[in-house]
Amino acid sequence: MTQLSSTASTCAAQWKMWLVKIFSVIYFTAVCAAPGSQDGTPIPTLKLLSPWQDVFENEAVEFSCEDSSHDWVFTWYRNQKNVTADEDQNLEEDHSSLNITSVTRSHQGVYACKALPEDNNGHSSAFSNTVNVTVYEKTPKPTVSKVPGFNPMYVGETVNFTCKVHVSSGWKYEWYRDGNKLPDTNETISIHLGISEKGEYWCKATRGETTSTNISEKIQQDVLGIPVPSLKLVTSWLDVFPTERVKLSCVMDGTSDWTYTWYREGQQVLADGTVSFDSNGATLSISSASAAHAGQYNCKGHLKDRSVSSNSSSGLTVKVYDKKPTVILTQDPEYKVMFPGESVSFGCHINVSTGWEYLWYKDSNQLTVSGNKYPISLVGITNSGSYTCKAKRGSDQAFITDSSQAVRLEVEGNMPKPSMTQQPDVNKVYTGESVSFKCEVKLSSGWLYLWYKDGTPLPINSSSFNIHNATSSNSGTYKCMAIRDKTTYSTEHSDSRILRVSEIPVPSLKLVTPWLDVFPTERVKLSCVMDGTSDWTYTWYRDGQQVLADGTVSFDSNGATLSISSASAAHVGQYSCKGHLNDRSVSSNSSPGLTLKVYDKKPTVILTQDPEYKVMFPGESVSFGCHINVSTGWEYLWYKDSNQLTVSGNKYPISLVGITNSGSYTCKAKRGSDQAFITDSSQAVRLEVEGNKPKPSMTQQPDVNKVYTGESVSFKCEVKLSSGWLYLWYKDGTPLPINSSSFNIHNATSSNSGTYKCMAIRDKTTYSTEHSDSRILRVSEIPVPSVKLVTPWLDVFPTERVKLSCVMNGTSDWTYTWYRDGQQVLADGTVIFDSDAATLSISSAAASHRGQYSCSGKLKSRSVSSTFSSVQTLGVYDTKPRVTLMQNPMHNVMHTGDSVSFSCHINVSSGWEYLWYRDDNQLVVSGNNHTISSVLRTNTGSYHCKVKRGIYAVQSQAVKLDIEERPLAYITLLTGWSEVFSTDSLVLRCRVLESQDIWNYTWFKEGHPINFSLSEKHTVTPENDPEQSLYTCKGIRTGRPSYSKTSDSFHTKNLLLKRRVLLSISGFIFFAIIAIFIGCIFLRFIRKPGNGEDKPEETELFLTMAQLKDRDDALCPLVQYITDAELNASSKKEADENGTISDETTPLPISSQEDQAVTSESHDTTENNGGLVSFKQ
Repeated sequence: MTQLSSTASTCAAQWKMWLVKIFSVIYFTAVCAAPGSQDGTPIPTLKLLSPWQDVFENEAVEFSCEDSSHDWVFTWYRNQKNVTADEDQNLEEDHSSLNITSVTRSHQGVYACKALPEDNNGHSSAFSNTVNVTVYEKTPKPTVSKVPGFNPMYVGETVNFTCKVHVSSGWKYEWYRDGNKLPDTNETISIHLGISEKGEYWCKATRGETTSTNISEKIQQDVLGIPVPSLKLVTSWLDVFPTERVKLSCVMDGTSDWTYTWYREGQQVLADGTVSFDSNGATLSISSASAAHAGQYNCKGHLKDRSVSSNSSSGLTVKVYDKKPTVILTQDPEYKVMFPGESVSFGCHINVSTGWEYLWYKDSNQLTVSGNKYPISLVGITNSGSYTCKAKRGSDQAFITDSSQAVRLEVEGNMPKPSMTQQPDVNKVYTGESVSFKCEVKLSSGWLYLWYKDGTPLPINSSSFNIHNATSSNSGTYKCMAIRDKTTYSTEHSDSRILRVSEIPVPSLKLVTPWLDVFPTERVKLSCVMDGTSDWTYTWYRDGQQVLADGTVSFDSNGATLSISSASAAHVGQYSCKGHLNDRSVSSNSSPGLTLKVYDKKPTVILTQDPEYKVMFPGESVSFGCHINVSTGWEYLWYKDSNQLTVSGNKYPISLVGITNSGSYTCKAKRGSDQAFITDSSQAVRLEVEGNKPKPSMTQQPDVNKVYTGESVSFKCEVKLSSGWLYLWYKDGTPLPINSSSFNIHNATSSNSGTYKCMAIRDKTTYSTEHSDSRILRVSEIPVPSVKLVTPWLDVFPTERVKLSCVMNGTSDWTYTWYRDGQQVLADGTVIFDSDAATLSISSAAASHRGQYSCSGKLKSRSVSSTFSSVQTLGVYDTKPRVTLMQNPMHNVMHTGDSVSFSCHINVSSGWEYLWYRDDNQLVVSGNNHTISSVLRTNTGSYHCKVKRGIYAVQSQAVKLDIEERPLAYITLLTGWSEVFSTDSLVLRCRVLESQDIWNYTWFKEGHPINFSLSEKHTVTPENDPEQSLYTCKGIRTGRPSYSKTSDSFHTKNLLLKRRVLLSISGFIFFAIIAIFIGCIFLRFIRKPGNGEDKPEETELFLTMAQLKDRDDALCPLVQYITDAELNASSKKEADENGTISDETTPLPISSQEDQAVTSESHDTTENNGGLVSFKQ
């Protein structure tokens, strides 16, 4: 009942499900059929013509309502409320479209439309489909992101910016950097950074023509140039001695984000026993310097976790010396004897490296002095002694030089006094005689001598001076003293000597009255005077004629005075006089003349300036002179800018000119105490005083930083202001013996290199200017160009390219000329040069291009030419190279497992690339050798190689390689199963499969060779194989192949075990037959015969063999253990287990009659079904 109830409820549920499905189909059919209802009510289609349903305020939205079945007028609804036209909502005439030009939040909602007939007759349509419009009040703000997030980043890195608006769709993007619009409009932009890409990035999104978002947040992207590391010396010096420490540091912008790589002479430096680095490689330490560490070091930085690497730093050159330096002791000044109060300085000099400390010794006693100078400012007696010095390097004093040479210093306690001598040694000399003086200090050297006459220094520095043709002006008191040329230490004065020089005196003609140019009637009085004595009388002359006394001319007693009481034109002339020594025949020469002139007009006044510089400078001196062209006895009046000055005399000197002395100067002359006669004003003289000290300008021709030996160089020094300049020239601070405004250097040499400057000095006031700007002149030897090979090879083949460069000291100021075998090379169809001919290019080499190439350089715009460079020899081959492919060993046929090697040889040149092919298929092999260590059949093919260099490629001959399978050795068992009862050994034989050749054989037990003869047979006995091992063999011979594959293994354990089992079964069968035989005899004697019919005949107790053959129910129970079939089956199974190939695929042979009988009987017994049979024949 329960089962029936369950079945009934299940059927009911199924019927219910079918009913639900039927009603659902009916309902959905009705719903689907509703648009095309039976009464035909149309449904218009509402379409959104603008792009988006979700819009922002002020965007436009446009709808259309369509139905083509009638002429309709449409009504619009939003949120089921009627929509009417207004200023924002436009409707077509038939209201078929609704256009909202600027939406607001009030326009949000669900829109639908409905159609009415145009004539208002008929039914309206159903509502159209709806469109939901969402209006956002605010435009969104885009988000901007950057990948990777590093800031700052470096030049060459790439950064990606992404701008995203998560509201609505249809956005276009604008990108800005520092307010400047970028051309990219994608959502994501990728920028390869340079310095100009640094700035603030932001974006905004636009949609249509009216909608634009706010700008995004700004992201600052800084871009840095990859810094160049700074290489610094941490230890004290770069030139060191063996075992000293050196430490260098590589610093890059002060951060720890860099790791560093070090280079010496362009090769990377790795850590070893003496070179170590810190954790990021910023410091390189050499614990014990040696010659191997010498060279120029530089470093590079690598930014961690980013592919940014810097350029190499500037280099530091480490030098390692191999011998002890020499120390030199110098003394300045080099006086062997010195005097108290002088100063001396000792210098300790070492010719290599820096960082030295100095040890000073006097008479072998160390002095407490540091530095390489030992100055003694005031020498005393105690400073006498022998001085030496040493140099020490390193704080541990591990390195001290040998002592310098000794320098002896003597100090004399007393101030020296020079001795002065005169030649000739007389008290009085006469004019025309020669006199010499000599001053001498006996001690030491380095003396300059100062001479004095009447206490006034003379411009003489030598130890002696001479007076030739002595005159009275040489008379005076003479003495000398000495002064050191370097320390300015001075001696006492020598003893004085008085020199008197006498000569025949010349009378002196003097004007007693005030002037010689007078007006008529004026008085004139002249006097003739001779050395103040009265031993002379005088004679007067006018224009060479003796003057005699008359009414207007008179003389005193000895004629010493001539008086003219009233001047007139007759008295005009030149007056002179002579003296005559009383009582001696000595007459003087005529006195100098005095010219008497009588004027008849007003004189002219002339104003002069000395020196005549138009512009002067503060501190200079100037003198104005007021001159009148006639007569004397004038008084002078001075004016500046028309203001009278309180100056008397005809000279107006200004010893120190200042700015206030600038102005216009004039003067006048006045004669007579009553001022009755005053001249007109002189011409005006303008004096300009410049406040700033001038600085001369120095120019150089040619105006270059470097000149070459043999060139000419000229310098010119010029002061723009004023005149009267002398020029002083200096080279490296040392004055040059040149006073002109320019000087020339002809055929310049390296000794002319130096720093030149000039200054100017007034020729009269000795006022000096500032120094000019310095000009450094570098004179270099004309460099020798070097020819370098740009392309790889100097031995080329026809049509190959060759490129040579001529290099000269790395500048571009040279043009070059090329030579081949001494003849100039000119450009042609195959030979071209670059702009300066620094590069010679041969586009297609030929035999005509062979030769020795050299070049020379000529300096642009200057007549400087270099010597020839060293030569580069270019060889051009006539034919293609020969390529040979060789095989080793050279067998046409190889066997699997053999090794073969191919080598590709080319007879000329170098730089070849080798390509290998088998059957024209390229092999992945490089180099000129291709070795196959163990060949396979798949290596069979035709081999050749090809050599390639640039566009050149040459192929070798083909070599055929055939690979045959190496023959396989196999083991067979020669001991048959029939022999297992008569022997205790197994005989194995090794043969090579499918080979007709004669082989020798090697036997292996457990993988180890057996040292027996090379026979094909091997006997295994319990004595030589008690463990019953695994055997293999291999064929060998003198021909090819020389050996076979090793055979599969042969295991003797199963054979011997089965042999023992067979022996046991055989024994059991033997004893069982005996027991059965005895049993049968026993039964025959003890069994009682039955009744007649049940009693068997005696003759039938044992069946004959023939009878047994005829019966099929006689079965011997032991025959299954000893039949040949079983033995042969066992042998075959054993062969399969050992993996050997056995010859015993046929039954074991039966060699004796007994064996045949047993076999026959066994067969018969089987046929008689195992019954007992008779042994009768």
